[in-house]
Amino acid sequence: MPKSILSVNAGSSSVKLTFYTTDNPPKEIANASVSGLTAPPPVLKYSRGGEKHKEKLNVELKHPPDAFKFLLKRCISDPQLSEVASAEDLEYICHRVVHGGDYAGAVVITDDTYGHLKDMEELAPLHNFSALEIVRVCKKELPHIKSVTFFDTTFHRTLPDYIKTYPLDPRISREKGLRKYGFHGISYSFILRSVSEFLGKPAEKTNLITMHIGSGASICAIKDGKSLDTSMGLTPLAGLPGATRSGSVDPSLIFHVTEEPGKLISAGEQEGQHRNITMAEAILNKSAGWKVLTGTANFAEIAVENPPTQNHKLAFDIIVDRILGYIGSYFVKLGGRVDALVFAGGVGENSALLRKRLVEESQCLGFAIDESANDKGPAKESVTEISKEPGKNPRVLICQTDEQFEMAHRCVCSKLEKASI
Repeated sequence: MPKSILSVNAGSSSVKLTFYTTDNPPKEIANASVSGLTAPPPVLKYSRGGEKHKEKLNVELKHPPDAFKFLLKRCISDPQLSEVASAEDLEYICHRVVHGGDYAGAVVITDDTYGHLKDMEELAPLHNFSALEIVRVCKKELPHIKSVTFFDTTFHRTLPDYIKTYPLDPRISREKGLRKYGFHGISYSFILRSVSEFLGKPAEKTNLITMHIGSGASICAIKDGKSLDTSMGLTPLAGLPGATRSGSVDPSLIFHVTEEPGKLISAGEQEGQHRNITMAEAILNKSAGWKVLTGTANFAEIAVENPPTQNHKLAFDIIVDRILGYIGSYFVKLGGRVDALVFAGGVGENSALLRKRLVEESQCLGFAIDESANDKGPAKESVTEISKEPGKNPRVLICQTDEQFEMAHRCVCSKLEKASI
C-alpha cells in the first residue's frame, strides 16, 4: 500500500492533522482537528471524502500532545480510512514550527536538530512551545517515521540586511540572534506559488503585496518571487495588531502599563519543566489587540456595517489604518510594480467589509474591486479575483491559503528531486 504524509499544525489551544497522498500534487485523504484545549469542552472536527463530522468531546485534553495522540488514534481506528490503517502507513510527519532561527530550509528531526530548536525557544517561548511538544512525542513514540519541521521564518531568509538589521549594538545582536525574521512564511510560500500560477507568470517574476490576516496578522512585500519586507520582526508580536497582540507600539509604553515588565511568569510546562515568559511578553501578546478593546476575539463581530459599540468601530478603524500604512510603504518599495494585492488568512478570506475598506482607501494606488465579487468571497479554487477590471494590473485577489498542503507539497517535491539525482 502507498505511504501517506501527515501534516501537523499545532497552536496553544488547537491541533490540526491532515493526511495526504504522496502524489504530485498531494491529494487530501482526511482532515481532523481539536480546538478549545484552553476553553473546554474540546471540539472535534473530522472530514473524510465528502463526509463531515463535528462533536463536543467528553474527554480531558489539556495539552497539544494529548490532542495529537487522540486525533491520530481516532483517524487510524476509522475503518473507512483504509489509506491510513496504522502509523506504519505514514512516510513523513510534517510539523509547522513558527520560529526556525537561521535555518535556511526544512530540517529532519534528529537529536541534534531537536536540541537546537529547543535552544532557540528563548526567541519564541509563546510560539514554538506547542509544536515542539508534538515533535517530541513523535520522536519518542514514532521514531521510525521521518519527522520534518517546516519554519515560518524560512520564506523571509531573502530579506536585505538593511531591512532585517535593528540599529542596536552589532555584537549583542550577533550573540543573541536579534534581527527581523518574519513569519507566516509557509502561508506566503503557498500564496506565491498559487497566485503566480493564477497570473500565468513565473514565481521569480511576480511582485505581490500579500496579507495573512487572522488572529495573528502580517503583511509581506514580495519582489521577483522573494520576500523583500514583512511586518513581523524578531517575533510575531511586531507589526499589525492581532486578536490578543498589540502589534508594534512605542517600546517605552510597556513601562507605563506595568511596574514589573521583566517579572517572569509561567507560560506552561514541557517535559516536566516550567517555561517562563516576562510580564511584558504576556501583556503585549495575550492582553492586547482587538479583544481587549471590544471583549471579543471574533473579528466577524467587529467588521460589521453597524458596530455595536464605539470600541468595535475603533478596533476596526485601527486595523484598517495599520494595514494601509504597510500597503503604502510596500507599494513604494516595489516601485509601483505590483501584480496583485492579495488577501489571505481567516479574516482576509472571509471579511468582505475589511477588503472593501482597504481597497477603497488605497484606490489612489490603482486598486479597485468589483463589489459583487467581493461580497461573494472566495470560490472553490485557491485563488479568486475580485478586481473591478479582471486581468488588469494591479489586481485584487483572495487566496485560500493552506499551510498543511504546502508542507506536504514540499515533502513530495523534495522526494522527487532526490529520486532524480
